[in-house]
Amino acid sequence: MTSGTRTELIRIGFREPSVAFAYIESLSKHLDFTRQEVLDLIDPFDADPDSALELLCKQFERSPELAKTWRNDPDLLRTALTLYGASPALAEFFRRHPEQLPLVHSKAHELPSKAQIGAAMAASIDGFDGDAAISAMRVAYRTQLARIALYDVLLDEPAVSLHRVAGVLADLAGATIDTALTLARREISSPPAGFGRFPADEVAAVQLAVIGMGKCGAEELNYVSDVDVLFVAEPREGSEVSVPRAIEIGTRLATATMRIVHEPGFEPGLWEVDPNLRPEGKHGALVRTLDSYLSYYDRWAQNWEFQALLKARAIAGDLELGEQFTAATSKLVWGAAGRDDFVLQVQAMRERVISLIPADEVDRQLKLGPGGLRDVEFTVQLLQLVHGQVDEELRVRSTLEALSALVAGGFIGRDDGAAFANDYRFLRLLEHRVQLRHLRRTHLLPDARDELRSLARAARVDTTAALQERLSEVRRRVRGLHQQVFYRPLLSAVASLPSDSFQLTSAQAEARLRAIGYRDTRGALGHIEALIRGVSRRATMQRNLLPILLDWLGRGAMPDRGLLAFRKLSEQNGDASWYLRLLRDSNIAARRLCELLSSSAFCATFLELFPEAVQWLDDDDRLSPTSLEALEVEFAGALRRYDDEEQLRRVIRTMRRREMLRLAIGFILGVNEIDDTATGLSDLATATGRAALATVLQTDDVDYPAFAVIAMGRYGGAELGFGSDLDVLYVYDPGEMATEVASQRSKQLVGRLVDVVADPRLPIELDADLRPEGKSGPLARSLAAYEAYYQRWSLGWEAQALLRARPVVGDDGVCAAFNAIAEPVRYREGGLSKADLVEIQRIKARVESERLPRGADPKRHLKLGRGSLSDVEWLMQTVQLQHAHESPALRTTSTLEALEVAVAEGYVPAEDASVLREAWLMSSRIRSAVYLYANTQTDVLPTDPVELDGVARILGYQAGHGVDLENDYLTVTRRARHSFEKLFYGD
Repeated sequence: MTSGTRTELIRIGFREPSVAFAYIESLSKHLDFTRQEVLDLIDPFDADPDSALELLCKQFERSPELAKTWRNDPDLLRTALTLYGASPALAEFFRRHPEQLPLVHSKAHELPSKAQIGAAMAASIDGFDGDAAISAMRVAYRTQLARIALYDVLLDEPAVSLHRVAGVLADLAGATIDTALTLARREISSPPAGFGRFPADEVAAVQLAVIGMGKCGAEELNYVSDVDVLFVAEPREGSEVSVPRAIEIGTRLATATMRIVHEPGFEPGLWEVDPNLRPEGKHGALVRTLDSYLSYYDRWAQNWEFQALLKARAIAGDLELGEQFTAATSKLVWGAAGRDDFVLQVQAMRERVISLIPADEVDRQLKLGPGGLRDVEFTVQLLQLVHGQVDEELRVRSTLEALSALVAGGFIGRDDGAAFANDYRFLRLLEHRVQLRHLRRTHLLPDARDELRSLARAARVDTTAALQERLSEVRRRVRGLHQQVFYRPLLSAVASLPSDSFQLTSAQAEARLRAIGYRDTRGALGHIEALIRGVSRRATMQRNLLPILLDWLGRGAMPDRGLLAFRKLSEQNGDASWYLRLLRDSNIAARRLCELLSSSAFCATFLELFPEAVQWLDDDDRLSPTSLEALEVEFAGALRRYDDEEQLRRVIRTMRRREMLRLAIGFILGVNEIDDTATGLSDLATATGRAALATVLQTDDVDYPAFAVIAMGRYGGAELGFGSDLDVLYVYDPGEMATEVASQRSKQLVGRLVDVVADPRLPIELDADLRPEGKSGPLARSLAAYEAYYQRWSLGWEAQALLRARPVVGDDGVCAAFNAIAEPVRYREGGLSKADLVEIQRIKARVESERLPRGADPKRHLKLGRGSLSDVEWLMQTVQLQHAHESPALRTTSTLEALEVAVAEGYVPAEDASVLREAWLMSSRIRSAVYLYANTQTDVLPTDPVELDGVARILGYQAGHGVDLENDYLTVTRRARHSFEKLFYGD
């Protein structure tokens, strides 16, 4: 091979000139052609000329007589090389059936019509039965497929005609299913009766319609794709076949049809007929009557099912029955966007699909990945469903046709519409070429260099680098176009902004907002107008930010409140450069802000008070709980700076609010685990108490006795949640002070502490009801009084309460002395007597019956309900009372630490401990989420679906899945109650 020949081969497009030269030599001998005559057969635009030559050579080696026949028709040879280069899989088909290539070649420059395809497929089975008929049908299908592919790959600009090719592919799929259904009718009505067969007259009396869904229904099918279908069956009018019998026969027909299309055979199967979009999915009936479908859609269907029905079209079988189905369901489709959270649920499903893509495939996904085909289709369908409720021109199936209608109707600007259409065509072209190559169902960009090169040539792109660069550009544009197309027109609707040659009316703008979950749509438009009004830098930046922020706010449980909060926050920050710059430059901060504002009333309220907290959102380290030591240092600094009590009170309130907000944000965003959050809340309460005591001692001209605050309950266990009361005891040591004076001044000190920490915006409840004698007893007692009481009068429940006693504030000596008093009471020698245990069991039962609020469902009460916090805590406290005197490791105020030790010591079986821990943690997390959602405390799992969904989202559930949280909680607590009763009351 000369250097000139090598250069020419590279110019033509061969990647391995020396190998190609050898195949050219071989073809020259087979065909009795000169090398130049062989080269003249190669089209410079062939996808893979190397493979084409190799495959044709191998075919002639197997069938030398074929070369003698084909050599007389150079155009036929050119067709063979073009198809073989585009699709080695089609080359394999023509190796098995070389007689089909001339049929394909004779129609190289025209697409078959729907009627021609139907006639060809129907004729293919004439004179055949059984497996022979199935093979004949599959050969006819692949012949028609090759004819379509040849037309496609010969186009100079294949993307322009992509919609026509996709439509004919859908026609071919429909005709193939129709032919398979004909064979199925023959099969199940063949004698003898029985063994899955039915009398011929009964089979003939059953109407079976096949409804195409997805791309087949929309007439935009791929080369290789599952064909999504629904099956509708009815007895023919006037027949004696009953409905149940028609369903039985229809089911057998549907099953046989699917098998005939895709079951392996002598001629390989084609593609899967997928009926899983049917009601109830894989678990639902394969075939239903029209009334059964309508009843399901009217009562039980989820929102995504109406979106799927947007593409529904009768493609095979009884077309009249199929059209009745599409006409009846059309009314449901075009009212779907008015359903609660319709768009939100569809968006959540889209995000879930993206999250499930393997990490190593995200950048190669043409269909499902970010910036892929689904993003275009989702946006177009969203706009269709929102505005198609009133505009019938939008009620079309195909994506490109819908885009044209949306532009014509003024719902998408011309430039955006053109960009979307061009990008969609390009992505679909790549998908088509990737699938055509090996006739495999795939949506992945190849990673092999040679395959990528072939794809670039097939897509009429010069190099693989240029292909990848263009694809990246398309993905970026498509990913951003959703916000531009769906949300930017909302800005034009309320302000004098460039409208890209179209303008939404106020009613249309409200429809878009309503569809994504905004309920006060007029108010939302007012907020948008206020945010973008004017020509300031802030207004300009917010015009750029709002499309994506409206999207993210709309995904929250309370988008209206979130948008209002964002407006207030933006107005409060004014022209602060850091604020808008952070939202512009930090995607994570902007998304998190929208999530917080539209999900949590607590965060919306306190972010307004602390707008600077927005700066924490792009740095997880700034959302970690502040340590007790760091809090005390900050409080101590304030005490050094100020002498005025009001200023100190303000500092204490401000710091507590700020740190509560930090903890709330970390909890909602999942940055901190619940034990870290509980510790942070407990440390914050302790630091607040110490600062308040220091304030009183610094500003009061009173000689107070040595004093301490003892944390009890969940505070003592360092297991606080948001909204929890602080259970405490107050203790003092009179020292040299007269007892009456010390008592009076201690009571005065408690009152002063309550005053100093009081906060109307974020109440703090210091609850001393666990003190000796309860509400009837003195608010503060001396060390001697506590010791005397516990030695002479204390009840079992008081020893139980002391298990969680932990000194937190005040004089170190008093704290240590109180601990010394408490130790022998809570960890007394000998543990619990049988009578003591019976008394604890009796009190627990009484608590459940008397303390549960009137009318509360015990299964839903998060604190006192069955299997919830109280059950776990009472069980562990009983174990501690019984065994802590002999097991020092049990001497902890933490419920979960005690549970862990109890397992290690053999007091609680590991499997029960796992159930109890899960229930305790879930109850704790839900209590906090309820508080953060509503900014008010309640101990009951919400029954209102909206509230339940909002709480569920804070806990990480998908939108619309509040019932999943409910089911999870009821399941976990039911299991925990079983373990509790077994261990607490005995078998």
